[in-house]
Amino acid sequence: MREVDVAVIGAGPTGLFAAYYAGFRGLSVAVIDALPEPGGQITAMYPEKLILDVAGFPAIKGRDLVANLVAQAAPFDPLYLLGTRAEKLSYADDRPVLGLAGGEQLACGAVLITGGLGSFTPRPLPVAEQFVGDGIVYFVPQPADLADRDVLIVGGGDSAFDWALTLQPLARSVTLVHRREKFRAHAATVARVLGLPVRVVVNAEVTKLHGDGTVTGAEVTVRGGAAELLPVDTVVAALGFTADLGPLAEWGLRLDRRHVVVDSTMATNLPRVFAAGDITEYPGKVRLIATGFGEAATAVNNAAVVIDPSAHLFPGHSSDGT
Repeated sequence: MREVDVAVIGAGPTGLFAAYYAGFRGLSVAVIDALPEPGGQITAMYPEKLILDVAGFPAIKGRDLVANLVAQAAPFDPLYLLGTRAEKLSYADDRPVLGLAGGEQLACGAVLITGGLGSFTPRPLPVAEQFVGDGIVYFVPQPADLADRDVLIVGGGDSAFDWALTLQPLARSVTLVHRREKFRAHAATVARVLGLPVRVVVNAEVTKLHGDGTVTGAEVTVRGGAAELLPVDTVVAALGFTADLGPLAEWGLRLDRRHVVVDSTMATNLPRVFAAGDITEYPGKVRLIATGFGEAATAVNNAAVVIDPSAHLFPGHSSDGT
């Protein structure tokens, strides 16, 4: 059985910063994630998207933010257990023991859950269920792969408009189709897309896909109108996703819908189990990456005192050196 001071469940930005901060506090740390590489939803969903609300960076690509966070934690040599899930929680001598997929056990001084929204599954594009072939994607990890293609984006939320901004300079053409007239995306992003050579079709749905083995076209039907056949090489279905806490939901954590309830120390209702980032819930909660960074530091500092009661809650600023 391996042993670490802090086991971080979730390798997104909050979890990666927690790995750095735990190392800064002199704690050994393991980072566990079901995805095969660090970065969480950023890596899986929008690695090339510019993130605008991280302090100190006027704009930074998701992929670069993740790389910087990994580099920041690297001097403290965190143990990465990627492509695996934390499935069970038990206690031995009042200390948490995590049962990992595959049967390995990890003894911890404390557990910090930073799993974002939990595991997530893209909402399917209904018409895609009748199409057998390639050309339908839900994420675009490498936007350059869609260079010089006719791209159809389906959706009206932030992801749909982010992909439109990212792909418009690369693709031969970009068309965005949304079933309503109003969009859920940030107003400033919508305005930017509407100012680009992107065709936006509202009150419409994709009613049929054409192609033999790969998408070659899509029928778009405006409500009350006839279908229009568009040349399409790739359909990006940006319809959102469903989140699932998975095994964590069976641990006895106090939950508010799919979120873990924490107090001002980021402690959950379970002994030595803390949480930080989007997965948490408390009065006034704001779900931003920046918020998650602060919560991670709060959780690690309070976990350090639980692990070693002689430790100080506040160790001093990281700029002071160690």
